[in-house]
Amino acid sequence: MKKFFSVLLAASVLATPLAMAAEGSTAPTNKQAVVVEKNVVKKKVVVRKGGWVKGRRLSATDRRRAAHVDYRRYRLPAPPRGYHWVRINNSFLLVGITSGLISKVQIAR
Repeated sequence: MKKFFSVLLAASVLATPLAMAAEGSTAPTNKQAVVVEKNVVKKKVVVRKGGWVKGRRLSATDRRRAAHVDYRRYRLPAPPRGYHWVRINNSFLLVGITSGLISKVQIAR
C-alpha cells in the first residue's frame, strides 16, 4: 500500500509541471505591458463670417443674440406675415420667424 501511495505522489509531482506547461501554451508566454503612444494634433478652424447676405440662414447663436426691434421706431418697412425685424450689431435684418432665412438686410446709419 505504501508503494502505491508513493507512486501516486510521484506521478502527481511530475504531472503538475506538465499540466502547467500545457495550460501556459495557450496564453502568451511573455507578460510585458505594451504601451502605445499616440500624438493627436487638432487644428483649430476659425470661421469668419462675411457679413449678412440675403438668403443666408441665421444660426442658433445668431438668433439668440439678435434683438427683436419695433420697425416703426427705426422707420423700416412693415414686415410681411411670418417675418420680423431683428438687430444684430449695426444691421437690421428681415428674418423668417420659423425658418431663420434672411430676406432683407439694412445697415443702420
